[in-house]
Amino acid sequence: MATSLRDNLTSAYLDAAHRMGPKKARRRIVAYVESYDDVAFWRTLLSEFEDDEHYFQVMLPSATSLAKGKKMVLMNTLNTAELGHSLIACVDSDYDFLLQGATGMSRKINSNPYIFQTYGYAIESYLCYADSLHEVCVQATLNDRHVVDFHAFLTRYSQIIYPLFLWNVWFYRRHDMHTFPMYDFNACTRLQDVNIRHPYHSLDAVQRSVEDKLHELHRRFPDSVEKVRKLGETLRPLGLEPDTTYLYIQGHHLMDGVVMKLLTPICTLLRREREQEIKRLAEHSEQFHNELTGYENSQTNVSLMLRKNSGYKQLYLYQWVRNDIQKFLDSERL
Repeated sequence: MATSLRDNLTSAYLDAAHRMGPKKARRRIVAYVESYDDVAFWRTLLSEFEDDEHYFQVMLPSATSLAKGKKMVLMNTLNTAELGHSLIACVDSDYDFLLQGATGMSRKINSNPYIFQTYGYAIESYLCYADSLHEVCVQATLNDRHVVDFHAFLTRYSQIIYPLFLWNVWFYRRHDMHTFPMYDFNACTRLQDVNIRHPYHSLDAVQRSVEDKLHELHRRFPDSVEKVRKLGETLRPLGLEPDTTYLYIQGHHLMDGVVMKLLTPICTLLRREREQEIKRLAEHSEQFHNELTGYENSQTNVSLMLRKNSGYKQLYLYQWVRNDIQKFLDSERL
């Protein structure tokens, strides 16, 4: 009875969605996403595939409440005949991609051709893509000076946390969320205050924390050490390597506990440099104050710029999702 009601509600929701727009020959495909923050990302991606035959409408999964999230998306898609024809689900992978069917949720997400996932942990993985972070700083501060090599920094960070991350995934694949839970991993791998003069000192502290935890795990679970190492080998085809680990850790932890810890002092430095330049070049106090006011009004909050970042399109994870969408559309034409 509950399934029938949910099917009816989903069908009614889709019918309403079809009536919202003007009458066109193009087929509307509704894409359910988890939250408000996900709308922009999936809109950016799916818009690349719109043509004379079809277009997408990105929306939250419930027509009857404000309920959001991954479970709500899957509940409102998996049990309806609309899935695949005029409805798709777009979700964060979390650990489900790396779990490779070890849980029921993971099996559903990895096997259903109409469920599209981020492959990296979440959309934040894309927003924090190392090769796009300099542009984020430029947009926030209007200062194009390179302060830190973001690619090198996050590569080194990934190399440090990689062996500990494997242990975290190992326990989750064994349905053990208590021995070494994600919040413990995050506590071990969070950056402390970053000194821009010596940014890699913050990685030294992370390395000490990681080594301490690894020593504890090796002592408590000596029979699992080799199994965890072999797990790393099986995960390499999924893109998880020592250099790319940051893309697979929890999204909010990556953004708030790592990347923003780095971006905030960098942008503070870049703003001060620009202000000092204005002071040095101003011919009189009035020009200085006018120029400084104009500069201050042109700046943007770095956290906001990071959330609006779209410089991830060369990231291999993004290309994987694009390929999935293309396969889906190609199959619909057959």
